[in-house]
Parts: sequence; C-alpha cells; structure tokens
Amino acid sequence: MNAVSDLSVLDGTSVVVVGGGFGGLSTACYLADAGATVTVLEKNEQLGGRASRLERDGFRFDMGPSWYLMPDVFEDFFGYFDRTPSDYYELTRLDPHYRIFFKDGDRVDMVPDLEQNRETFEAYEPGAGKQFEKYLQKAEKNYEVGMEHFVYTDRTKLSDFADWDVIKNARGLSLIGSMQDHVEKYFDHPKLQQIMQYTLVFLGGAPNNTPALYNLMSHVDFNMGVYYPDGGLGGVVDGMVSLGEELGVEFRVESPVNEIRGREEAFVTRTEDGREFYSDYVVSDADYRHTEMDLLPEGKRQYDEDYWQSRTYAPSAYLLYLGVEGDVPELEHHTLVLPTDWDDHFEKIFDDPAWPDDPAYYLCVPSKTDDTVAPEGHSNLFVLVPIAAGLDDTPEQRERYRDLVLDDIAAHTGEDLRDRIVLEESFCVDDFSDRYNATQGTALGLAHTLRQTALLRPPHHSEEVSGLYFTGSFTTPGIGVPMCLISGQLTAEKMAERMA
Repeated sequence: MNAVSDLSVLDGTSVVVVGGGFGGLSTACYLADAGATVTVLEKNEQLGGRASRLERDGFRFDMGPSWYLMPDVFEDFFGYFDRTPSDYYELTRLDPHYRIFFKDGDRVDMVPDLEQNRETFEAYEPGAGKQFEKYLQKAEKNYEVGMEHFVYTDRTKLSDFADWDVIKNARGLSLIGSMQDHVEKYFDHPKLQQIMQYTLVFLGGAPNNTPALYNLMSHVDFNMGVYYPDGGLGGVVDGMVSLGEELGVEFRVESPVNEIRGREEAFVTRTEDGREFYSDYVVSDADYRHTEMDLLPEGKRQYDEDYWQSRTYAPSAYLLYLGVEGDVPELEHHTLVLPTDWDDHFEKIFDDPAWPDDPAYYLCVPSKTDDTVAPEGHSNLFVLVPIAAGLDDTPEQRERYRDLVLDDIAAHTGEDLRDRIVLEESFCVDDFSDRYNATQGTALGLAHTLRQTALLRPPHHSEEVSGLYFTGSFTTPGIGVPMCLISGQLTAEKMAERMA
C-alpha cells in the first residue's frame, strides 16, 4: 500500500472543502480521518462533481467519467482507512476491454488475454507482437517507478528532482519527448499507434503534446484491466460519500460558494444564499481559475487573467445521453470510433479550434453489463466527442452535430439509432461552464502537455493566502479519477507539512 505522511497535526482543526468532486471527497476523507472537522460545500444537487448522474424515465447515466482504470489506486485509497472497494461496490472486468471501429471498415477488440492482443498486433505488422511485449514491459516499469516517485510524491521544486533516489529510479524512464515520438519507436502501423494512444483522451492531450512518460497508461489498459463498478462511477462516488460520513464529514449539496475571505485560522466561506461557514482552513476542489478569479479578493490571487488565458486546456466534449429501444449488438460496453488519420481532429482541439468534421469519438453502453441502468428491452448509451474548450455552443450547432454524429455511428458501426431513441439529452461546452464553473467549458481541467506537467501545474497551496489549499485536476498529479483521488492525499500531506 502507498504510504501516507503523518497527518496527526490536523487533529482538532476545522476545514471547509469547496466542491464535492473526487478530489474534494478524497481530501475530506483524509482530513476527517486525521481528526479535522470537515464540511464539504457542493454547488450542485448531488456529490461527485463531473461524475454526476442523470436519471430519467428509468435510465441512469454516468454524466462524466465512465472508465474504471488503475484499480490499485482505489485499493490504496480505501485501504488507508482499513476498508476495501468491495465494502462499497463490486467490480466486473470487461471482456472485451473495448472495441475499436476504424472508419475504413476495420474493427478490432482489445481483450483481457494478452496473448490474443499480441496476435492482433502481429496481424497488423510483422514483428509488432514482440514489440507489443517490449512496449508493455517499458510501460510497466514507467508505471511502477512513475507512481512511486512522481505521482504519489509531490515534487514542487526543481531541487526535488535532484534527489539521488529520484535520479537513480528515473534512469531509463521516458521523461523526454512526446507520446508520438515514443510510440513510433515501436510501431509503424498507424492503427497500432492509435491503439496505444487512445488513452490520451483521458489525459486531455494529443500524441504530439503529451509527455512520453504517459505510455504507462498502456500498462494500466492491457496489464491491469478495464472494470465496471456496480452502479457505474456514480457507485464509486456513493462509496466515497459513505466512507466520508463514517469518518464524520458533513456534506451540504446545493450550496454554491460565492466568496472566500480570511486566512489561516480565520476563514469565512459564504454561499450564494447568504450562509457563512467559519473554519481554520479552506480547500478548493472547484475549478482553480474560478476559485482565484471569482471567489477571492483581487489582491489575494496568485495568477492574473493573462496567466489563465495562456494555459492549454483539456478538451471539452459534446455528449449525447440516449435511451434506445432494443439492443445494440454491434457495440460493446466501451467502443471507440476512430478515423484512420485522427491528426485533423486533434488539430481542431489544440491548434485551430473548430467542430471536427470527421470526429473520433467514444460510445458507452453500460446496459451491456448492468441491467439496472435502463428499462427492460432498452439500451443505455452515451456518445462523447472530444472538442476544443471554448467553442461556440448554440442550439443550432448542437442540432447540426447531433445529425452528423448519428449518421457517423450508423455508417461506421452498423447501429442506426435514429428511429429508436426514446430519451435524449445533450451536454456541451456551456453546460460544463454553467454546472461546474469550468474554465472555457473544459471537461477535464489543464491538459497534460509537456509544459503543464508535474511542478509546472498550479500548486496545492496558495502562495498569497495562508491556509488556502487546492485539490483536483488542475493540481498534481493531474487529470482523471485516480489522479484526483491521489490529489486529495497530496493536498492533505501539504497541509500537514506546512502546519508542522
């Protein structure tokens, strides 16, 4: 199990946590276990942040994250509190892990059987089966060393990387270069490169701007497996909330914060309805820019608007939540639909923002695994198209894109959904901004670019307001549900370190 620093110095303190996403829930649990009095103020009607649920007419959708990856992180989190994930939810390993439709008519399944996957790679390119094995060996080493020395350890200064233990363990890691450069060393076939890079969507990056270190995600994918928790990711939220309540955390939903004032041992956090919450410390799991620019007095901000404008944000998303009559036999629980050349789509996210004409996208059908998420005789399906943050989001644009996406699904998967839809909701840039106060409507936070990784991300503590801390996807270790769980630990450790 990952070791956690001594947090006992937090005993007897009071903390307000702004935002009930995974980072906020994690931080709250660590603080409460250490003896702090913790109150979580959540803007929306339910906890979970972007892992909200939409329930309508017998359908239940995970509105945001839907992949359960890195099970060891969840085991470490619950294990710290002498629990296991199975105390709160059960896991089903998916087989196949996912299906990919390439838009030239090709189709491939990635499965739990590594030998079968090796044979699939070999079929595309002579020698690729052996290269697949070598790639995963490298990914596994990067994962083991990266998690211990760069993910669970928050290195906020250049001098932290001069530590001999870091230098010794970093030898041979893929610390320099992009994912595109790294993958090209192993595979020539563009489809094999795409298979090894699709997880970049979860990191909010592109092959040419994400550090090669993140090849570790292939170890997560192929060696550790893809799972489905009972109740979806919302079921994991329920488990964390139950744990928090057992530890004494007070949760308040429908409590949007509009002001944070004060300093260490003298904070007041105000909500829009005029309530005031007094505490020794404040932790924000809200959007980092929103916290600084909208909740703090002008003189108490670490960064100005120019800084936030200069950042590279992870994609937003165009989402369709669909209740569909009948089965969708061509689709798996997780399905990816990819152009054979996806460079244009990434360019329209990061280089020349526009709605992509030939999108790469993701389909999730949890009703393949869980019969509680849709009425009998129906399928629960959502579509996610990564798009640039900050795009114009109008009803007319959504309607045009809806037609484009449904046509594309029919053409490239063989599932024509258009006359079978009994329930439909969309979610896009403006909704991310409105519901989550997300800067530019990003669906994830700050992208994991070469210039926004590790110590180049905003810190866990404010350098202007003593006693104010941050957690979640803008901080280290970064984007994704497991990373936000770990961010909660790092934030609690930073609080203890600065109080000692």
